[in-house]
Amino acid sequence: MPTDYPRSKSLTALLSEIDERKAQLDACRDSVSSQIIDALNIEYTYDSNRIEGNTLTLRETDLVINKGLTIGGKSMQEHLEAVNHYEAIQSIREISSADTTFSEKIIKDIHAIILQGIDRQNAGIYRNVPVAISGSRHIPPQPWQVPVLMEQLLAWYTEQEPILHPVVLAAEMHERIATIHPFIDGNGRTARLVMNLILMQRGYLVVNIAGDTESRLAYYNALEKCNLEDEKGDFIELIARYVLKSLCGVLDMVG
Repeated sequence: MPTDYPRSKSLTALLSEIDERKAQLDACRDSVSSQIIDALNIEYTYDSNRIEGNTLTLRETDLVINKGLTIGGKSMQEHLEAVNHYEAIQSIREISSADTTFSEKIIKDIHAIILQGIDRQNAGIYRNVPVAISGSRHIPPQPWQVPVLMEQLLAWYTEQEPILHPVVLAAEMHERIATIHPFIDGNGRTARLVMNLILMQRGYLVVNIAGDTESRLAYYNALEKCNLEDEKGDFIELIARYVLKSLCGVLDMVG
């Protein structure tokens, strides 16, 4: 059965408008240049890392990725986070183009790219210790529960994939991975990349969650509501609004 949550009128309207904009994008997809795609990828890398505390600016992120420059006053880890995240985007783009079946291995591979050169011991490996999320009242599952929960997550995906709207499916997968918190570090970036992979496999472009303080707070609050109250409507609607914003932005760029 589909996930049981109340679909508000606003979410229904959002999904309807998303479908309309997606059809418009499909009709002019040849006009979406590689430069537009790269700009979206750089902005997504910047904001996704910014959410996690990376201090590189958008321009600095671009210079690190496209020019290979080292930014004075910034740590090596921040440089690696930018390069790794951009590489992870290229990876999920290749996966979506190859029409590869979504799997648990893909989630681990994405995480391995995120942490390469930063934490080799834990890259692509489920955590074996309890963790706490700073600033959150949600207590992630114990480490021995993680493999079972991830296996159940993939079973849920297989069951729901033919039923749910792609945006709802992607948002749900994001939330469920973030809630399980399967890795020592990099869970948020991995969850957002998995969300985007699911969307890209269905013809969407990269969807970026803004990393400014107000947007980040709204994002975390919506996730917290999922964790503590099992109320997913706000989070799914938040993601849907970002999907719509992404579609409208690209359509504006191509006229």
